[in-house]
Amino acid sequence: MFTIRKATPEDTPVIFDLIKKLAVYEKMENEVVTSVEELQENIFVKKFAHVIIGEENGMPAGFALYFYNFSTFVGKPGLYLEDLYVEPEHRGKGYGKTLLIELTKIANAENCGRMEWSVLNWNQPAIDFYESLQAKPMNEWTVYRLDGKGIVDLAE
Repeated sequence: MFTIRKATPEDTPVIFDLIKKLAVYEKMENEVVTSVEELQENIFVKKFAHVIIGEENGMPAGFALYFYNFSTFVGKPGLYLEDLYVEPEHRGKGYGKTLLIELTKIANAENCGRMEWSVLNWNQPAIDFYESLQAKPMNEWTVYRLDGKGIVDLAE
């Protein structure tokens, strides 16, 4: 049986573990520099992000981490999906789709005008999955990023 629930502070070690597994899948394991303590502070104390956990028979099978942004053109908040991950042994059971549907319910309840996320260009299984749900790539946009050093350098 698959269920979805909001994460609690006690789930932080599980969230951290799933983030590390996602990083391995995305070939980015060296980029995980956070800690359980930092995640707990930023998710559950400062509330910069929200997490839902999908469980099969009470055991974590996947998660989604999201936060709200804002569209000036639409004049409404948007839900930005930062991470969606399902453990390999639980893939193909519809759990990723169920987690995504739960996020659309949250976005709808919060009157969000959009729901957006990024996907790595090489991740064709994810691209195919998202397109099967009628999500559209934003090919005319390019993502830019300032990392920690870039933020500090520009701020000085």
